[in-house]
Amino acid sequence: MIDTVDIVVQAGNGGDGFLAFRREKFVARGGPEGGDGGDGGSIYLLATPDENTLQHLTYKRRHRAADGTAGKRSNKHGRNGEDIVILVPVGTIVSQTFGADEGVPPIDLSEDGMKVLIARGGSGGKGNAQYVSPTNQEPLLRESGEKGDTRQLSLEVKVLADVGVIGVPNAGKSSFVTRVTAARPKIAAYPFTTLEPVLGVVENRRETFVIAEIPGLVEGAHQGIGLGHEFLRHAERTRIFLHLLDGNGIDPIDDYRKVNEELRQYSPDLATRPQIVVINKTDVAEVQERLPELISALKALNVEPLSISAATGDGIQPVLDRLLAGVNPAEDKKAPPQIKVIDGAPVKPRTGRVLVLEDGTFSVNWSKAERLITLANTDDHLIVGQLFREFRKLGVTDALEAKGVKYGDTVQISDWEFTWGDVLSPELDESY
Repeated sequence: MIDTVDIVVQAGNGGDGFLAFRREKFVARGGPEGGDGGDGGSIYLLATPDENTLQHLTYKRRHRAADGTAGKRSNKHGRNGEDIVILVPVGTIVSQTFGADEGVPPIDLSEDGMKVLIARGGSGGKGNAQYVSPTNQEPLLRESGEKGDTRQLSLEVKVLADVGVIGVPNAGKSSFVTRVTAARPKIAAYPFTTLEPVLGVVENRRETFVIAEIPGLVEGAHQGIGLGHEFLRHAERTRIFLHLLDGNGIDPIDDYRKVNEELRQYSPDLATRPQIVVINKTDVAEVQERLPELISALKALNVEPLSISAATGDGIQPVLDRLLAGVNPAEDKKAPPQIKVIDGAPVKPRTGRVLVLEDGTFSVNWSKAERLITLANTDDHLIVGQLFREFRKLGVTDALEAKGVKYGDTVQISDWEFTWGDVLSPELDESY
């Protein structure tokens, strides 16, 4: 069972805005008509019962959504990039290990139909038609498309089941699961046959519930002994435990205590979860002889045990009835799942900041300003004047002045470096 995988998702970039003017007879530039670029495709994760493991993601570790296309003349909007939806099993926990703000909590896709936006596509850049104003009838600016998010994700599936079958190795858990479900785990006459959780569906009295075999727990499992952590984390997602005791073991009562202590050491919540305790292997004569003694010892611990033979099926029905009462699937009857969208992608900031570097350069980190400069001819004084009008609107010039910028200082925005106060000609100084 593949239950952990790391993948990289990259949302699409926005398309660039377009620079164009209408062509009209006797009019040099009949008005701006450059269209906006399309938005880049986003990436979603969708929880579905159609997937049981993360196996399908081990073969493709990088997922990239389509870019938006550039705008066109006649105010035509660029085409948006197509979104990508990645299917994951219900019970997948998503951690963002790179590309997100520090401290972003994991997202638990614990319900069928939960859909999370995990990488947001970049917005399309504005065409020059968006920059027309009463004082600027000939806008020469357009905006480059915004970069889409890139995220490195760590995905982990924790088994979601109504019943978790626990016990020491060789207690008969696989035999029980085989007896009551269509699941076929490997079974052998030695411990640790099962090395991964096994899911199965039990049908009892016209009701169904999901049962998961949690591989054998040994002393020290909470510390990782015997792959303990790998097993115990799956036990967290079950509602009730079926605790099987090996009636033919050396000391079943001691086994019972040790398993519960491992649960408690791993998580106090697991130790308080309801348990149905069942003594297995009653088809063995020695177990039949010691059964009254075992039952008496468990009752002394305030446990009312049942007894079965997973090999022959004796005593199975009372166990299933008690499990059915414990999970009460009738309470969970509900309408078909509806898509529930969660926004798990941090929103890109609309503003930016100014940093003063060691050499005295004022470095402007401001996405909107950088996107304007990317496609601008900064050797054209008309374009530079329009840039500074936009910088004033965005708050860039105020931020620079608040940092103490003065005449002669070097300012850097993206790849454009200029001297403050010299970049504009005198007749344009008042225009922004």
